[in-house]
Amino acid sequence: MNTELFSRFLIALVAAVVIWLVWFVLGLWTLRRAKAGLPEGYVPGRAAIIYFSTPTCSSCRTVQRPAIEALRECLGGALQVLEVDASARPDLASTWGVLSVPTTFIIDGRGRACHVNHGVAHSEKLFAQIKESLP
Repeated sequence: MNTELFSRFLIALVAAVVIWLVWFVLGLWTLRRAKAGLPEGYVPGRAAIIYFSTPTCSSCRTVQRPAIEALRECLGGALQVLEVDASARPDLASTWGVLSVPTTFIIDGRGRACHVNHGVAHSEKLFAQIKESLP
């Protein structure tokens, strides 16, 4: 009985590690694709959030946008926010590897994508990521 329980535990552990590795590699792949080009309006030298959404995305309107606005108020001119409508710019969304909305990218002052968030990212998480990317 203990051997069966142990083997099930090992299978669950291996599955969890594989899922984590896939998520990690997906994040790296997305960041690598993001280097292809920055959207119009990006000003080099300042940290930025590139925020992909669509007009029909309810979590974009009710959760993600207010979190980004709170962050913008807190950081003022040190942060630029570029919102991209993924339905109007599917080419740009594809280039950046956007699989769902909302998706946010944290861009450092050199124009490099440092972090990607698939799904809603709260202001605390975004703040910590921006703080990491500042010199």
